[in-house]
Amino acid sequence: MTGGRIRARLRKSHLYTFGCHRPTPTDEGPHALQGPGYSRIVYCNQPLLHEKRPLYYCKNDISTTKYNIITFFPKAIFEQFRRVANIYFLLAACLSASPISPFSPLSMIAPLAFVVGLSMAKEALEDSRRFLQDVKVNHRKVKHHKGNGDFGPRSWQNIMVGDVVKIEKDQFFPADLLLLSSSYEDGICYVETMNLDGETNLKVKRSLESTLTLDNDEVFKDFTGTIRCEDPNPNLYTFVGNLEYERQIYPIDPSQILLRDSKLRNTDHIYGVVIFTGHDSKVMQNATRSPSKRSTIEKKMDYIIYTLFTVLILISFISSIGFMIKTKYQTTKWWYIRPDNIEYQYDPQKVGVAGMSHLITALILYGYLIPISLYVSIEVVKVLQATFINQDIQMYDEETGTPAEARTSNLNEELGQVDTVLSDKTGTLTCNQMDFLKCSIAGTAYGVRSSEVELAAAKQMASDLEDQESDLSNFPMTKARVEEVELETVVTSNVYEDKKQAIKGFGFEDERLMKCNWLKEPNADAILMFFRILAVCHTAIPEMNEETGTFTYEAESPDEGAFLVAAREFGFEFCRRNQSSIFIRERVSASGEVVEREYKLLNLLDFTSKRKRMSVIVRDEEGKIFLLCKGADSIIFDRLSKNGKMYLEATTRHLNDYGEAGLRTLALSYRRLDEQEYTAWNNEFQKAKAAVGADRDAMLEQVSEVMEKELILVGATAVEDKLQKGVPQCIDKLAQAGLKIWVLTGDKMETAINIGFACSLLRQGMKQICISMNSDSASNDVKEAIKDNILNQITNASQMIKLEKDPHAAFALIIDGKTLTYALEDDMKHQFLGLAVDCASVICCRVSPKQKALVTRLVKEGTAKTTLAIGDGANDVGMIQEADIGVGISGVEGMQAVMASDFSIAQFRFLERLLVVHGHWCYKRIAQMICYFFYKNIAFGLTIFYFEAFTGFSGQSVYDDWYMILFNVVLTSLPVISLGVFEQDVPSEVCLQFPALYQQGPKNLFFDWYRILGWMGNGLYSSLIIFFLTITIFYDQAFRVDGQTADMAAVGTTMFTCIIWAVNCQIALTMSHFTWIQHLFVWGSIVTWYIFLFLYGMLSPEYSKNAYQILVEALGPAPIYWTATLLVTVTCNLPYLTHISFQRCFNPMDHHIIQEIKYYKKDIEDQHMWTRERSKARQETKIGFTARVEAKIRQLKGKLHKKQSSLTILSPSRS
Repeated sequence: MTGGRIRARLRKSHLYTFGCHRPTPTDEGPHALQGPGYSRIVYCNQPLLHEKRPLYYCKNDISTTKYNIITFFPKAIFEQFRRVANIYFLLAACLSASPISPFSPLSMIAPLAFVVGLSMAKEALEDSRRFLQDVKVNHRKVKHHKGNGDFGPRSWQNIMVGDVVKIEKDQFFPADLLLLSSSYEDGICYVETMNLDGETNLKVKRSLESTLTLDNDEVFKDFTGTIRCEDPNPNLYTFVGNLEYERQIYPIDPSQILLRDSKLRNTDHIYGVVIFTGHDSKVMQNATRSPSKRSTIEKKMDYIIYTLFTVLILISFISSIGFMIKTKYQTTKWWYIRPDNIEYQYDPQKVGVAGMSHLITALILYGYLIPISLYVSIEVVKVLQATFINQDIQMYDEETGTPAEARTSNLNEELGQVDTVLSDKTGTLTCNQMDFLKCSIAGTAYGVRSSEVELAAAKQMASDLEDQESDLSNFPMTKARVEEVELETVVTSNVYEDKKQAIKGFGFEDERLMKCNWLKEPNADAILMFFRILAVCHTAIPEMNEETGTFTYEAESPDEGAFLVAAREFGFEFCRRNQSSIFIRERVSASGEVVEREYKLLNLLDFTSKRKRMSVIVRDEEGKIFLLCKGADSIIFDRLSKNGKMYLEATTRHLNDYGEAGLRTLALSYRRLDEQEYTAWNNEFQKAKAAVGADRDAMLEQVSEVMEKELILVGATAVEDKLQKGVPQCIDKLAQAGLKIWVLTGDKMETAINIGFACSLLRQGMKQICISMNSDSASNDVKEAIKDNILNQITNASQMIKLEKDPHAAFALIIDGKTLTYALEDDMKHQFLGLAVDCASVICCRVSPKQKALVTRLVKEGTAKTTLAIGDGANDVGMIQEADIGVGISGVEGMQAVMASDFSIAQFRFLERLLVVHGHWCYKRIAQMICYFFYKNIAFGLTIFYFEAFTGFSGQSVYDDWYMILFNVVLTSLPVISLGVFEQDVPSEVCLQFPALYQQGPKNLFFDWYRILGWMGNGLYSSLIIFFLTITIFYDQAFRVDGQTADMAAVGTTMFTCIIWAVNCQIALTMSHFTWIQHLFVWGSIVTWYIFLFLYGMLSPEYSKNAYQILVEALGPAPIYWTATLLVTVTCNLPYLTHISFQRCFNPMDHHIIQEIKYYKKDIEDQHMWTRERSKARQETKIGFTARVEAKIRQLKGKLHKKQSSLTILSPSRS
């Protein structure tokens, strides 16, 4: 029996109470479409009419790229010249063309062109990936009506407004469509909206009654109609419009609209007409343009450049003023410069012109203070850092063969400064799979397998109990008692840990219920009813799997599918259904004999987010009528009869345990009905069902309420929403690193709360603050009253947190999308953010993609701290682009999130290593690299200024031109690149063991102004020592054997040698981690200088000029040259060495202590000390399973305190 034949016989609208009732055309009038925002007109099956104005609508192709062919050059140039240093070097390059420039134009223009060109090429490469993804989407095929009833394939990008399209099972919708008909005879279809709101449960959509006959290709030959509706907008859950068809007007609501990027499921095909295309579609209306992101360090670097530029201008003015004074008062006495034939820039009669010309010369000459090579070095370092991220085997997912990918290298260091993580739920934290794990039946708990949360918490509990052994030893309790506590904690974590789950959706293990063993249980009748509720109370459709010979189930929600799989494994297999009956194959005897039973389906009261329950009324083969009900425990418990509360206390206790284990729970109950009672109620129910108008749902709810009471509690289910591997551990580690974690999901509140418990963002004892508004308030109350109500809730919650005196108290904020709409308005958003920041965890449910982006923007701008957004679906693109860092997961929801992201990973758990290891390293590497770069350029550049002042501001450089060119390009470039690529303050495993080290980034300890100015001061000190000590040594001393003093070439070369030694020794002192590469680059740079000096001196004087044979004949034989080099180098680096020694001895940072422990191998020799230090290296946190375990240990300690006196009495007898 195929699923298609089952569908053909079902009129699904008969099964549904609330969602699928269809009023007749005369029941409700058309929508009043008046005023702005309702101007769209769509001529069905006549797409060419929309090619003319005023109906010229956008095409269906989309673009998510930052650039296109026309805008690339101007926008990319703008991006490059947002960097202040590039603007300066552009001006300097222009000025270098003047005759007063100390350097040739090529030497200024070439480096700038290289830097800008390299960065633009990198931008083009990264954007080309987004372009290729867009091309792939735009070229997807869909069947569209070509005319005369013929349908043929057409690319998505060529679909037009008004086109009739045919979508087949498991295809995505190419645009926003009006559903005309489906393969079901009553126009029902199932839609998966995972890409829009992240929900995995299927939505039921229905066509209008009037278009049901449009159910095959041929009928569209003569089909025409007109749709008048709202204009394009980002609201996913609303739609207002009318269809004019066959001289009648029919109102259209959201249940007839199929949104782009949704997927058709469990339905063979549908026909639809295109309403919104391309960027007019609702999913694209929720998208944001690809932003240009810059890291915090890069932005701060601009301010450093401003500072150095100010210094540059200042010393240039000083130099210019000095030159003007010299020119006016002294040049007339300098006969050797021919005062009778003087150039204008030296004319004492034109002091202003002389001063201005020298100012330009000075600005170019002192330009080494602002290093253009810094940007090239940073680009090279970031690309190499990104390569290491891409090749990290620890972030490679073997199952999918997917490595981590740094899609842009601009933000590497930003990974080490994240304060808040905003995460999607479905597909990011969870893997879209439900497993039936435990159950409580008749007050007895069944299911011995532990959830992932229990396993993680038990492991942590065992570890923490070992760490706190010394604390617990203060209590007069025996070792046996400690072991008893430990055993009690971790026993469940080991029994089934290694067993493999064989059946998808079924993780239950307990022999008491399997293979008809439940018949031996004392409450077998209750267990029988429990299994029947699982098998009968649902709306799923069975499909025979031809390969395995078993049934699979196409259910509206994953929970329902897990219940049916569980029922099948327990021996109650749902095998088929028709319009009025459900058939179950029951195995209710020890012999294993299977009996097929029929249950007449009388009524179905379906699940809604408001009702939080679902019921079916069935008649069994014996003629008995039962109401079977499943729903949220709070709802079911309120509807129990007095005799139905027999198992209430035990079930409540089990539900609390299941909640603590992170499981999703539902309570199961039933009620036996007599014929007369049911007949009377059914009459009222049919009247309410047939009613029309706005009160229909309220009437149905009221009638349903009458029946769904006096229930008898049977038990409860516990389903595990399977988290992705390692999610609880990752969240725990991020929490220990001091990060705040928000969950933004399109799922309903109950689901989000369950996942919060599962991944330990929520725990028992945590106070939940739920900000919401009444479901009816939006229609009944004015907007101001609603806002006042929400503001009052926020204010009260904030006050409650402030008045809380318990230091261990934790608060969780939970808010839904409708309430969030008001909370994000300008007059309330800061109060909302203040409350959210005070809470340990924040969960936003039922949020649209636009709201995800707005919340992300609020956190980013309101806290002024670095935010990271992570998701895997198209609905996450907005927040990924809005956050400072966007991380996409290569999941089952397509590649849209990955294409919009800055970094991509295969699993959420890899975020731990990406941030705590690579983020920490990259931040410190880039920060130290930039600080060092400014240090060495200040040390070098200021010596040029000192020489200018020393020589009467002549504009003469003390260094040869080739020295100056090679300083940044060759002689100091490779060591600084090795610092930025290979430096490690601690190894990767230590980063993970000591997560609190990560806080050095968010606190910006290595790139604050104190450290920046410290390095600048070091550069100033070094420049003074290098210049004045060298000049002092050489000024009056005999240099050659015959007593001659040194000339400018010898002094300049000696000074440059001292600079090369000083800055390279300084970077060697800065490094914590040496490989042969660092040794080669640092000491090799010094050797390279001597090799260059030797080879350069060998050239003809025509090329080498004053440096001819300078090393071999002049400097090499002179002891004063080597003595000066040694003395200057030691003197330059002595203060830094003193500072770092003092800091390590008296005020060490965290990584200093760890380095010392590792150096003396105390981590191996003294494990207890190492464990103690590790336990200290956690940020105090109230989320994660560590916080859950700490709360449990506090509870244990409290119990031990109470038993202290009795244990003291018992201890002598035990000893």
